[in-house]
Amino acid sequence: MRRSFKLELAEARHMVAAAIKTSTEIGVLETVCVTDEGGYPLALERMDGARVTGPQIAWNKAFTAAGHKRSTHLFNQAPNGPALPGNEAFGIQWSFEGKFAVFVGGFPIVVDDEVIGGIGLSGGNGEQDTKCGVAALQALQDLLRDHRVLVAADIKK
Repeated sequence: MRRSFKLELAEARHMVAAAIKTSTEIGVLETVCVTDEGGYPLALERMDGARVTGPQIAWNKAFTAAGHKRSTHLFNQAPNGPALPGNEAFGIQWSFEGKFAVFVGGFPIVVDDEVIGGIGLSGGNGEQDTKCGVAALQALQDLLRDHRVLVAADIKK
């Protein structure tokens, strides 16, 4: 019988700390949200001075990444991004009362080939949010040496 790894608060906090460390190094004020597999927050932190809209945006990105098992920017990536006009999921961003995020900054957390949560970042540009998100995934891999964590920007399960 296969046993799934379950993301817990300690791992979520470790990921948030890694993302904030990277954001400090690159000079951007981020909000970071780590959710469980259902898209509900385990840890959410807004850096001093970060935008007040950041918590909801970061949660939306983490919710979308966890629930739909893909990096949020892949929805709008040309030419086949499913949320692009004319494609099969155009308008999906209005689902879940507007909570579905289809832009850069949300990444599923994949451990041992299973999506166990999501991480969302808000505050930087796309490149900065991605750098901080990948740093958080790498920190989880470093922490969970006996498990395989997918450390990448473009994730689709």
